[in-house]
Amino acid sequence: MTQYTICVFTENSIGILNKITVIFTRRRINIESLTVSETVRKGVSRFTIVIKHEKREEVEKLVRQIRKIVEVLAVFGYLNDEIVYNEIALFKISTPMGGKALDIDTINRIYKAWVVYWELDYVTIQKTGTEEEIFDFFRYLKPHGIIEFVRSGRVAVGKTPQGLVEYLPEDQEWEYYL
Repeated sequence: MTQYTICVFTENSIGILNKITVIFTRRRINIESLTVSETVRKGVSRFTIVIKHEKREEVEKLVRQIRKIVEVLAVFGYLNDEIVYNEIALFKISTPMGGKALDIDTINRIYKAWVVYWELDYVTIQKTGTEEEIFDFFRYLKPHGIIEFVRSGRVAVGKTPQGLVEYLPEDQEWEYYL
C-alpha cells in the first residue's frame, strides 16, 4: 500500500470536519493521521490527512470529491517524497530509584530527543521526526518502562518554492496574522 498525504484548505466553519471525514467513511478508507490547524490567513483551516491506499486513481477520486464541498478552498494530494513532514511524540518514562538509568547523551545526540519535564519518579521526553524515527526511539525506551506514549498527526509542507496558501482563491480580502 502507498501512503498519501492530503492537504485540505477550508473555511473555518462548524461541521466541516464531519463533511470531510464522511467522504473517507463512504469509500471505506481509514484515516491513519489527521491534523487540523489555522493557517496564516484568518478564518482558513488546514487539514493534513494521511491515508494508505493501493490505487492512486481512487485517491484522486477522493480528492475530487473533497473539492466539491462548498467550504473547501483547495485540496492537494502528495506522495511522501513530494513533502517535508514530521510528527511529535511524548514519552513518559519511569525513573525509579535504583532502576536502569537513562542515557541522556544518547537520547539527545543519537535520537535528537529532549527531556521536557522531570520529576523524581518519571521524565517526559519529546521526540520529533518521521513515524519510523519515533518508533525506533520507542523501541530504545521500551526497556526503561514507558508509562505513557502519545503521538501527533503529521504536519507537512510541499517541496515547492511557494506556499500552498498562495493557491487559495484571490477573490476576497484575506486577513493575516501578524
